[in-house]
Amino acid sequence: MAADVLTKRALNRATLSRQFLLERANLPVEMVIDHLVGMQAQNPFDPYYGLWARLDAFDPDYLAGKVMAGEVVRASFMRATLHMLTTDDALRVHPTTRGVLERVFRSTQFAKDLVGLDMDELLELARASMEEAPRTRAELARALGERWPDRPPSSLAQAATYLVPVLQVPPRGVWGRTGQAVWSTFSSFTQEPYGPPLAVEDFALRYLGAFGPAAVKDMRVWSGLTGLREVFEGLRPRLRTYRDESGVELFDLPDLELPDPETPAPPRLLPEYDNVLLGHSDRSRFFDGDAQPKGWVGNVLVDGVFAGSWKVDGDCLHLHLTEHGMAEEADVVGEARRLIDRTWPDDVHEALVTPF
Repeated sequence: MAADVLTKRALNRATLSRQFLLERANLPVEMVIDHLVGMQAQNPFDPYYGLWARLDAFDPDYLAGKVMAGEVVRASFMRATLHMLTTDDALRVHPTTRGVLERVFRSTQFAKDLVGLDMDELLELARASMEEAPRTRAELARALGERWPDRPPSSLAQAATYLVPVLQVPPRGVWGRTGQAVWSTFSSFTQEPYGPPLAVEDFALRYLGAFGPAAVKDMRVWSGLTGLREVFEGLRPRLRTYRDESGVELFDLPDLELPDPETPAPPRLLPEYDNVLLGHSDRSRFFDGDAQPKGWVGNVLVDGVFAGSWKVDGDCLHLHLTEHGMAEEADVVGEARRLIDRTWPDDVHEALVTPF
């Protein structure tokens, strides 16, 4: 029997629903972070904006407290990029994605600078240094450079933070605080066992639960993992399949209902980096036409698709809206004012709109 064909709008509404962007959830922060398989965190405060867009009564100070307590951590996971995960989840997801960091590192100039070096000795010395005390990359560069003065110190430090299981320690990533990126090992910071790895099959099921229906190449782009075709083939008896309008096969969890494609999608202000916009190879379910982000602090969704960008400058939140976004200007401004009231009650006073 031929698989059902899902339109872009149907895919849009399905993923928005699983991302809590059709309707804000009334769930614990930790549960939502786990469900989403982490929050994109290249910008230290992006997870806060991402959770604000998804939760009914999100308190950024609550999450900040969890970061300070070590119950939520920031480290490189999917795509070798920084994410925020609960600590229990991170200790299993990081071993699963660690190979991605190793592969990415091998393609860098840093790796080329270290050809012929005893990497085991380098990583052991780096690990010991970070377990003695958390280190910035500059501090690692100085310490490792003393042992290998003929190698670029920055490349030695980069090798350490790519190849040793490390995370960034607070106050980096704490709401309202600033701080350098300072690194420690998972084992010394969490005082918990590292691993065992989350099985890739379970990783794939979790991805579909948060981003599906999706193609194999979608998870490959989201995670950076290879060999996923065989994983999905092994899972096929446990999954439901669809096709998109181009005929690409999509996989999904069989017990998840798809929302009506006509379900309204209210405006949402997302951070600059949010996995809902980065979690697929084919991102057309969220982008209509040629409109693309232009590097502002955040992204605006209107009716579920990209409709502009936002940033805070001085005491104003600036909204830079496409024609599609301008058509819903009042609702977008209302959402922006809610963000202002919740997040910057004393600093930001109004939302200003300009065409994209």
